Amino acid sequence: MNERRPMVIRSRDVPPPPGPPTPGMDRRQLLDDGDRWIGWVQTDAGVAGGWHHHGARDSFVYVISGSVDVEFGPGGRECVTAGPGDVVVNPRDVIHREVTGPEGPAELFVVRVGPGPLTVNVEGPDPVA
Repeated sequence: MNERRPMVIRSRDVPPPPGPPTPGMDRRQLLDDGDRWIGWVQTDAGVAGGWHHHGARDSFVYVISGSVDVEFGPGGRECVTAGPGDVVVNPRDVIHREVTGPEGPAELFVVRVGPGPLTVNVEGPDPVA
């Protein structure tokens, strides 16, 4: 984004990420501009992602449709649920995973702000104390 003018990113023109797809999930990177990242994801009902965190990046997830649970905390025992029109604010370094609600697919708009890797996969949540 070196040019100082508005621009339009057409989701239909954005290819899927390289490598094998995640079953039940369609992800698209709409913008990667250093410490700012924007993406879109659609997941099938009941899809559970792997445990991960986003390093020094804060994540903001707007739920367009469906619902998503974000599991986190010791043993993954804590959870927040978001539905259409809700925003999940996921602070940097928080180990978590997303689980799509059983009622149908979810569509999400994601913004990440901060430096470093987009995703750091881990074995599991923090252990129970």
